Amino acid sequence: MSRRTPSPSRTKSAPARPTNADPTERLQKVLAAAGIGSRRECETFIEEGRVEVDQEVVVKLGSKVDPARQQIRVDGEPLNKPQLQYFALNKPTGVISTNRDPAGRQRVTDLVPKSAGRLFNVGRLDMSSEGLILLTNDGELANRLTHPRYGVTKTYLVEVAGHPKREVLSKLRDGVYLAEGIARVVGVRIKNRRKNSTILEMILSEGRNREIRRVLARVGHKVLRLVRVAIGPVRLGDMPPGAHRKLTRDEVRALRSVATAGGSRAGDSPPRKRTRRTKATTRPVTSPSGKGTSRQGTSNKGASRPGTRKKTVTPAAQKRRRRLAKG
Repeated sequence: MSRRTPSPSRTKSAPARPTNADPTERLQKVLAAAGIGSRRECETFIEEGRVEVDQEVVVKLGSKVDPARQQIRVDGEPLNKPQLQYFALNKPTGVISTNRDPAGRQRVTDLVPKSAGRLFNVGRLDMSSEGLILLTNDGELANRLTHPRYGVTKTYLVEVAGHPKREVLSKLRDGVYLAEGIARVVGVRIKNRRKNSTILEMILSEGRNREIRRVLARVGHKVLRLVRVAIGPVRLGDMPPGAHRKLTRDEVRALRSVATAGGSRAGDSPPRKRTRRTKATTRPVTSPSGKGTSRQGTSNKGASRPGTRKKTVTPAAQKRRRRLAKG
């Protein structure tokens, strides 16, 4: 039977794929990309009724907008797409890491020239802590650097009272119970011992509130000084307190790479797992003639296997074996 060939008029062409993707994005993502703040901060702005889309206040999270066609305002100011800026700053003690402070205290954003535009800090350091903090208007990158899911590591030098023992360091690696759950450090080692204190290098991939001070207090060591020296591949270096500098293109590229890859330690590649080779075991087997022969354990057909029944030896058979062994 011959197969009928469909005529050209009846043949169906494959459905055409849509040429234009959906141009809309979630409102908080658009705000973060414009440098208004981190994605979480932008969600707070929306819930507080500070964001307008086409002259209507939007308070629902997840609302979709088209930034190319719709007019978006925050606090009455139109949303413009600024040039992305990235700064590293050495935060001194006594300076706070918040974007707004009703008390009028000095903030980390006050240490950067106003000509840089509207910036926000990536993560926080408490008032008593010092060291490296990043400032940017790239909300998407800031979200990846601070979210625990991406696991970007932060390195600290911590001076503690007393001299922690190995058991204490092991406990920090295994995990310490806090109110919100178990807190673990990625790595900890002793850098220097002093008369009444010890300097530790600690690496974290989380950003809980005052986490280092709390976990060390739980193991009996008070924090005397805390300095953050690295965020992923970016290091503090020899910047004096209060100073700032622009990140290089290589540093920005490395930060994005680490955040996308899921956060390797200080930008390094994850360690390879070593596979241990198992050697074939040889065990002597006594023959009836009394001479010892060796067999490979892997090819021994008489070896016991899981689920096989063990043979019982009768007293008569034992006597016969003893006679043969004596010769």
